[in-house]
Amino acid sequence: MTSIALLTILGYVLAAVLLYLGLQQADTTTKFRKAMLIVSTLAMLGNGYLIYQNAYLEHVMGLNMSIFNALSAIFWLSTFITLFTSLRSPVENILLVLLPVTAVSVVLAQFFPDHSIVLHARNPALDAHIFISLVAYALITLGALQALMLSWQHRALHSRNPSGLVSKLPPMESVEELMFRFISVGFLLLTLALATGFIFIENIFALHLVHKTILAVIGWFIFAGLLIGRHVAGWRGKTAVNWTLVGYSTLVLAYFGTKVALEWVFQIR
Repeated sequence: MTSIALLTILGYVLAAVLLYLGLQQADTTTKFRKAMLIVSTLAMLGNGYLIYQNAYLEHVMGLNMSIFNALSAIFWLSTFITLFTSLRSPVENILLVLLPVTAVSVVLAQFFPDHSIVLHARNPALDAHIFISLVAYALITLGALQALMLSWQHRALHSRNPSGLVSKLPPMESVEELMFRFISVGFLLLTLALATGFIFIENIFALHLVHKTILAVIGWFIFAGLLIGRHVAGWRGKTAVNWTLVGYSTLVLAYFGTKVALEWVFQIR
């Protein structure tokens, strides 16, 4: 397990380096891109194996959804979605941030283990709720990364100095379109995750879940407002970026903020 973890971390870092070199040397971008895709795919296979081994507890038929395991799963899914999307859309630039962060999540999950077991007792409905929630978080994470990229481009444009990596990013219109695409699909899955939670989790408003539930619903309303504003008033640019980052921050507080408070501060499992 330790050897696989180290190789996985090394793979993510190497893939990020290859991507950076490809962006710096436009004439050899294709060669570096192919190498990056191969290395990152191998790293993802190792990461997927580690997530399964760390999260699935066969002897008690439960899931170890500790903070670091959840982080690792979300960033693994984000990387997978980005690599798949890159086959048709220019999203590789997100990987410059995503690959190192995913490597860090592997370090945390593998070398700083924790236990927060969610027993599912072969409950397919609860398993589906957890999986949908993780994919929703992954997609909205990608939307937030696109928002940060868009904000970076706006600043460079206003400073009239679009040099370095920012000059190699896709056009702002493409970045914004991808941001809304990720958010739209993520919002649909977030809606489904909340609906399945209300249906299948009997104690969703229990003391240890109420803050998570309320913040998740607030995040849902923020993203609903963003998408309505986009459709009705044509929101874009700084307004869209701000709404995206506020909504994402709310969801981070809903899941990870609540887990930190309960598991680390109050020691509630």
